[in-house]
Amino acid sequence: MARSRTRRPAFRSLKVSPAFRSFVLAQLEDVGDITDRAMFGGVGLYGRGVFFGLIAGDTLYLRVGDANRADYEAAGMKPFTPYPERGGGRMRYYAVPVEVLESQLELTAWAKKALAVARRG
Repeated sequence: MARSRTRRPAFRSLKVSPAFRSFVLAQLEDVGDITDRAMFGGVGLYGRGVFFGLIAGDTLYLRVGDANRADYEAAGMKPFTPYPERGGGRMRYYAVPVEVLESQLELTAWAKKALAVARRG
């Protein structure tokens, strides 16, 4: 008798390219005192030790709460789901719209809001 094999779903990579990582960090320079750390294939972003964002799969995600969720939803952005094939697992981080990412001034404002949300816990 042949054994039945269940196929495991392929997980999407959270790997971040060095060029995208450098670009995001340069765009966030005006936020001040940002550090980045590799984590689970992605990159965690910290402002004075407070985790407020992440880069995964060459997408920037920032912390969202009541104070800034409407900005992301109005732009049609969705929450970070690291492994959607596992179900659930939504986090309080939303993808940043490309037009915001490309504007250092606008990204700085969004990142400062995300940092404030993260500090409030």
